[in-house]
Amino acid sequence: MNQLKYLVIGAGGTGGGLGGFLSKAGKDVTLIARGAHLASMRKRGLRFETVRGTYAVPVRACTMEEYGGHAPCANPPDVIFVCVKGYSLDDTVPFIRKTAAKETVVIPILNIYGTGKKLQEKLPEPAVMDGCIYIASEIKEPGTILMSGDIFRVVYGFRKGTPESVTEPLLPVLRAMGRDLEDAGILPIFSGEIERDALRKFSFVSPMAAIGAVCGVSAAAMQEGGALRSLFISLVQEIKDLSDAMGICLPEEIAQINLKIMDGLAPTATASMQRDIRMGRPSEVDGLVYEVIRLGKQFHVPLPEYELLAGRLAGK
Repeated sequence: MNQLKYLVIGAGGTGGGLGGFLSKAGKDVTLIARGAHLASMRKRGLRFETVRGTYAVPVRACTMEEYGGHAPCANPPDVIFVCVKGYSLDDTVPFIRKTAAKETVVIPILNIYGTGKKLQEKLPEPAVMDGCIYIASEIKEPGTILMSGDIFRVVYGFRKGTPESVTEPLLPVLRAMGRDLEDAGILPIFSGEIERDALRKFSFVSPMAAIGAVCGVSAAAMQEGGALRSLFISLVQEIKDLSDAMGICLPEEIAQINLKIMDGLAPTATASMQRDIRMGRPSEVDGLVYEVIRLGKQFHVPLPEYELLAGRLAGK
């Protein structure tokens, strides 16, 4: 198979990490960005500050309007990673519709659970998978990604019920993509239970974001023993109860699994939702917190700790 062509929509902590690492490995990648962040990348590349040092990566970056013009894309990408915030997802639909071919694989990498299904409903073609990412990173300043740990893995898969007529033709691309991710130092996980694995990631980021936003704390407060660590465990358990009612069934030890992830973060790490709320910017609070409350009502699962934090967030 020829070299895959990648398009990464969004160049923040997630998209910038994916696009930057793939570019550093010599892959064919275009990042979609805007504003000062785009201008800085064009001028000096994408700069990474990591636990192992600081370096810059030359990247190809442009706006949606600049990518392929206004007509349908003549040379469509093989893989599109959608790495925007949940509130910006709808804005990507017309662009993906114009840019992708039937054979293009679209993988949304968002914090919000169930994004792939929602996006597929708006994009009859191409095939939209589900995905999630484990990475501790954020935009420190325009053109600079701060990575607070070594963890970097991408989980992706087809939802149950996706016909083989859709999945089988795409397997060669997915195998090649897995090799490219490994070349870039990113762990690829092709999941046969992506609904479960995406909810498993959600069961970490949602409690961390909710506690951080309400209490104004970083990971350090949840790494230490005490009330906030206990609250984190309680929120994870409420997601576990919800998963059981949904028939997805997270591991019984999910709280301990998530605590291990939490303890591996830099003490200063925070969730992007928390940072956005603090800065008065649009945030993913609806998908990360209020959606949990809606699901609890739909599946008749009591969520007392989530109800309490959601009420405090609504009052901010």
